[in-house]
Amino acid sequence: MTDTTTQASGPLSGTVLFYTQPEPISFEAHSKLGVTPSDQPYAFVAQTNVVPLTVTEFAPAALSYPIIFVGEQKQPVVAMGLRQNDNMFIENGQFRPDAYIPAYVRRYPFVFANDDSQQRMILCIDRAAPFVSENAEVPLFDGDQPSAYVNNAMEFCNNFEQERIRTESFVKLLTDLDLFEVREATFTPRNPDGSAGAVQKLAEYFAISEDKLKALPADKLVELRDNGALGQIYAHLVSLLGWDRLISVALQRANDMPVAANA
Repeated sequence: MTDTTTQASGPLSGTVLFYTQPEPISFEAHSKLGVTPSDQPYAFVAQTNVVPLTVTEFAPAALSYPIIFVGEQKQPVVAMGLRQNDNMFIENGQFRPDAYIPAYVRRYPFVFANDDSQQRMILCIDRAAPFVSENAEVPLFDGDQPSAYVNNAMEFCNNFEQERIRTESFVKLLTDLDLFEVREATFTPRNPDGSAGAVQKLAEYFAISEDKLKALPADKLVELRDNGALGQIYAHLVSLLGWDRLISVALQRANDMPVAANA
């Protein structure tokens, strides 16, 4: 069950990346609020190098980033940088024109939260978002009713929730088939004399094993093909070539940094 506006009768549960002050949208608390478009709409993404991804986004995201699985729950994410607080695809608060923007990012500043006392999910807005303010260009309410903007956000978050559940099912299927393996992303720098330097470990993550995939019984492969999972698996595998792109971008950025003048 989901609600567009509510007065929460119990504590909300769950914490999410990017959201610092999520509040259930209500006329009483937010009737004067709205959103003003920003010239740096994605500045809030610049301080993270991984963003969650839903399974139906694997194909378009694979063209931009490595898609990896992290944590005990094997959450699929895209890697947008090689260091924890550095996103190499955000420039002046904007995504690079050639980069795919995950739905997780596009739904901000809205998000669903659990209202445990009512056994439902309610729509919230991050009150701390810099583009949320009073007397804004796009109001949250039209009279005492949610505006078209809020209703569209509700629909987007509903769709996102369905995709999140579908993603959990996808990960469970791969786990049940024992298709995951631990992998490392590494980089071998060159010494001044051109020889290979010490190998540097960039990341450790879960990925789908091609060997395990090939070893599946034929009927299981047919099942993965027919339910669409096989296409998403190959999108993930192809995306891992994106580590080379991340390394290339990082090296280019390092070369472009001005060299400090000698004192």
